[in-house]
Amino acid sequence: MKSALDPRHKKRQKLVEELFKIDFHKQRSSELAKAIFLEKTLIDKTIVEAAPEFPIDKINKVDLAILRLAVFELLVEKKEPPKVIIDEAIELAKEYSGDTGPSFINGALGKVVLYESSKNK
Repeated sequence: MKSALDPRHKKRQKLVEELFKIDFHKQRSSELAKAIFLEKTLIDKTIVEAAPEFPIDKINKVDLAILRLAVFELLVEKKEPPKVIIDEAIELAKEYSGDTGPSFINGALGKVVLYESSKNK
């Protein structure tokens, strides 16, 4: 498990919480949350392609927030290696999601990485 003091993990925790809240009501958002929502069309399209059996409006809102952050980091920011982003998303799912969340997120993000790597060849 990640150290509770890891600043990158704390930052991601706050972003997941913020992305989760935004789905329910309008609120002031951080610049990074705004950037993620500016890319929402691309991010959600990617999530739908990675998990076609789960309509976006049926995905658990916590899982959706975690996926949106991770897909943003994978496709837009590209600051961390994919393995780090996926591992961190799984840790967030273990903290915030239900029993099936970590495996669902792992599978969806694995498909995103596979799809992106095959596209770039």
